[in-house]
Amino acid sequence: MSSLGILMLVHTALHRAEQVARHWTASGCPVVIHVDQKVSDKVYSDFVTACADEPLIRFSDRHVCEWGGWGIVAASQSAAELMLEAFPDVHHVYLSSGACLPLRPVDELIDYLLDRPRVDFIESATTADVSWTIGGLDQERFTLRFPFSWRKNRKLFDAYVKFQRATGMRRRIPDGIMPHMGSQWWCLTRQTLSAVLQDPRRQTYDRYFRRVWIPDESYFQTLSRLYSTHIESRSLTLSKFDYQGRPHIYYDDHLQLLRRSDCFVARKAWSHADRLYQAFLTDQAGAMKPAEPNPGKIDRVFSKAVERRTRGRDGLYMQSRFPRHGSENGLTSFPYSVFQGFAELFEDFEQWLTETTGTRVHGHLFGPERAEFSGGETIINGALSDCAVLRDYNPTAFLSNLVWNTRGERQCFQFGPGDTQKINWFLARDKNAQISVITGAWAIPLFRSNLNFADIRTAAAHLQQVEAKQIEVLRSVWAKARIRSWSLADFVESPMEPLQLVIEEIGTVHASHLTEAPTMVDLSGFGKFLQNLKNQGMHPYMMGDFPTDDVFGTRIRPYRKPYLVQ
Repeated sequence: MSSLGILMLVHTALHRAEQVARHWTASGCPVVIHVDQKVSDKVYSDFVTACADEPLIRFSDRHVCEWGGWGIVAASQSAAELMLEAFPDVHHVYLSSGACLPLRPVDELIDYLLDRPRVDFIESATTADVSWTIGGLDQERFTLRFPFSWRKNRKLFDAYVKFQRATGMRRRIPDGIMPHMGSQWWCLTRQTLSAVLQDPRRQTYDRYFRRVWIPDESYFQTLSRLYSTHIESRSLTLSKFDYQGRPHIYYDDHLQLLRRSDCFVARKAWSHADRLYQAFLTDQAGAMKPAEPNPGKIDRVFSKAVERRTRGRDGLYMQSRFPRHGSENGLTSFPYSVFQGFAELFEDFEQWLTETTGTRVHGHLFGPERAEFSGGETIINGALSDCAVLRDYNPTAFLSNLVWNTRGERQCFQFGPGDTQKINWFLARDKNAQISVITGAWAIPLFRSNLNFADIRTAAAHLQQVEAKQIEVLRSVWAKARIRSWSLADFVESPMEPLQLVIEEIGTVHASHLTEAPTMVDLSGFGKFLQNLKNQGMHPYMMGDFPTDDVFGTRIRPYRKPYLVQ
């Protein structure tokens, strides 16, 4: 007779429970099964009949088991009492569920426990020592009453908790115990388990824990502290939970992951995971080398899975978080650059930037007529159209899709006050955006145009007002983008230094220092143009202190070729 006894709490997939039970008994381990009373009598009777040929399988009295209810504790008590009475040679009792799957040869578990004859394996910690409680009830789960089901009567549950808090109602914890919490899947020695079940004050403890919230995570965890001489506060069952407190389910593709854990038992395996059951129940020899159980070896995988589920991937939106502002995990998936005023100040700036950095450089992606994709394309990666109507229906989605579908290749595009401004806050909040602005450069196309001066003045007033509001957004405390801004006058006075800075931030694929700059447009007469705007009642202040004596224009005339850095 084996020194290890197995308790199984079963409520569904009874064919798998039978398969696992026979796996335990094949190694000489007696098994006591509790079947949830909600299972129909016909199904239960057929299950008992199917197991009748195995003398090491017994069935305990049945109880109704609800999540977070006392029935799970009562079921564990009934099964444990039968185990201790029917199998006197059992030294350790292992509580499991019908969805628990043995991962290592049973003999290894038996030998492991024989080497630790006085050790109780049960996760047991006070509320002050744990951080995994879900639902906002820590110490209160032991001091309030919970007559209503949290799952079936949530409103009544919450209302009664609120009433008890408001009126100051509190339950008295029985003398002599300190409430502890932990996983319900334990492995206790006969001495500790029998002491808990035969305690003279058991009725008092049962009456108290019957109204504790989720008693199966605190009853044995608390009372074992009274009698155990050596508790290792851990479970031998691998049981992982997501951010909502729900257990992870293991499927066929978790086979190698489970083998890496070195754990003896895993909960909970999908009942249709045929490959898992085949690998661990019928082909165990040599599958896993003897080792100390170490679920921490796969914790990193689970933590990444939880992060992926709750946060998603940078710049990839999904239904669960897309409607909620601020719930995105990064607005975009890859760094990109926005240039404002550069294409107006330099001739063929887009071509020069492409040759200098090796990036894909677009025109005004948010221009009023169309999205100006590089090379004059009308459709780009991800089947994004250059249609302005489609783009402006959701401009933030347009940009995030563009960056996502071209991730790995840095995108650069032009922007200005004449473009769609709905994207401003998105750009400012995006940590992947590198925004370089030459304020007032929008006046250069007006200066070089052939419009009537009255029309120029109206357009200039409008564009300046739009850019001023945009700069306020970029200077907001909520801005996370890398933002650099120069007035037109400051930039024209010394263009090489800011150009070098911007190129270095992009990460050029060529030389680390600029040896060639783009050709600046002829600004001869631009200062007088600005003065004329002032004279007409429009005050152009976004350009900075641009001189009226044409000093910049005369400086620029000889440099028809690109500048050279000596």
